Amino acid sequence: MRNSLIAKATVAVLGAALLAGCSSSSDSTPKAEDTGPVSLTYWAWAPGLDKVVDIWNKKNPNIKVTVKKQASGDDLVTKIITASKAHKAPDLVQAEFQVLPTLVSNDVLADISSEAGSAKSEFADGVWQQVTLGSDALYAIPQDTGPLMFYYRQDLFKKYGLTVPKTWADFAATARALKKKDSKRSLTTFSSGDPGLFAGLSQQAGAKWWTTSGDKWNVGIDDAASKKVADFWGGLVKEGAIDNQPMYTPAWNKALNTGTQIAWVSAVWAPGVLTTAAPDTKGKWAMAPLPQWSAGENKTGSWGGSTTGITTDSKHKAAAAKFATWLNTDPEAVAALVKNGGIYPAATTAQTGSALSTAPEFFSNQPTFYTDAAAIAKTTAAGAWGPNVNVAYSAFKDAFGKAAQNKTDFTSALDSMQSTTVADLKKQGFTVG
Repeated sequence: MRNSLIAKATVAVLGAALLAGCSSSSDSTPKAEDTGPVSLTYWAWAPGLDKVVDIWNKKNPNIKVTVKKQASGDDLVTKIITASKAHKAPDLVQAEFQVLPTLVSNDVLADISSEAGSAKSEFADGVWQQVTLGSDALYAIPQDTGPLMFYYRQDLFKKYGLTVPKTWADFAATARALKKKDSKRSLTTFSSGDPGLFAGLSQQAGAKWWTTSGDKWNVGIDDAASKKVADFWGGLVKEGAIDNQPMYTPAWNKALNTGTQIAWVSAVWAPGVLTTAAPDTKGKWAMAPLPQWSAGENKTGSWGGSTTGITTDSKHKAAAAKFATWLNTDPEAVAALVKNGGIYPAATTAQTGSALSTAPEFFSNQPTFYTDAAAIAKTTAAGAWGPNVNVAYSAFKDAFGKAAQNKTDFTSALDSMQSTTVADLKKQGFTVG
């Protein structure tokens, strides 16, 4: 039997003639694999995956996997849902954590708990919870993740007598202290174009943006934890303690490269960005754990990350799950993913494996970079995603964009994001608590 939430969602979104609570093809008893060779198709966007798959194919001639490169983000979500409705979906698909509820509610992803549930021990609890959606089912195997960290210019912190903040109160005090010492510099910026970062910061604070109760979705984007985060960053922007320009622009790159912005709250993949955005600062940065809301806490959020899911259209679910588990947990496979795809693996043992034994070249001054990162990754709080993350993120960019530019109340922007998300769920036919 299918859990009532997913059955309800499937009826609402697809208008399919499914009986509420009854199983779809994803819940059927696993069939025996064909006695002959099996061919699997894998839709993905990560670079270098074909080289990793070559390793699998040489070792597993009876289960051949073919990678078909796709666009990432909303484009892939739309394409895979369309293909699934026509029963022409591939066997496997690379999917970001936040889109899993959308794919599950559209009956795209199969429950592979019977075939791959034993992989749970390979991942941090907070990461694993994001692929189970808080149920006994398993809808994907984690592939890569993006734990949040604090990056700062060591040389400029020393020059201005600043201490690496351990709490968010310290962070605010550091931002103000820097402004007093040099008004032309900012500790960092609040970027209204990056909802994923704000989601990760809210996740660290304990926010649960989407939860379920029976067959109802509950939306908590405006919960106390998220309001705390919004008030904090909005206050710093309003008083001018930090900058309010968006990230990933020529102006932002220049600020990093010239040292007019001396710190950055980002994810484990930040070294790659800094390499191109601020090439003149190589060897001058260091990474530390994210500041905490209370002294003594040890939590982080995440920004980015993807999984490998098996579709309900696959006729070879067991074989596909075997490949997906190998791809994301086998030491040789994960090492190849790191080498060829530049990912930060979700599997905990791989985070300190041979492929990550040396710090990123840009951070050669911090040889313990990946050891430190692995310790931080283990503290990742559980995420809580829903079936219309794209709508919520779009609402964030609109509401927070105006608030950041005008230096107005961020809490009102959060309320707007909440109401837009709830209205969209109801419009789609979901029951909202």
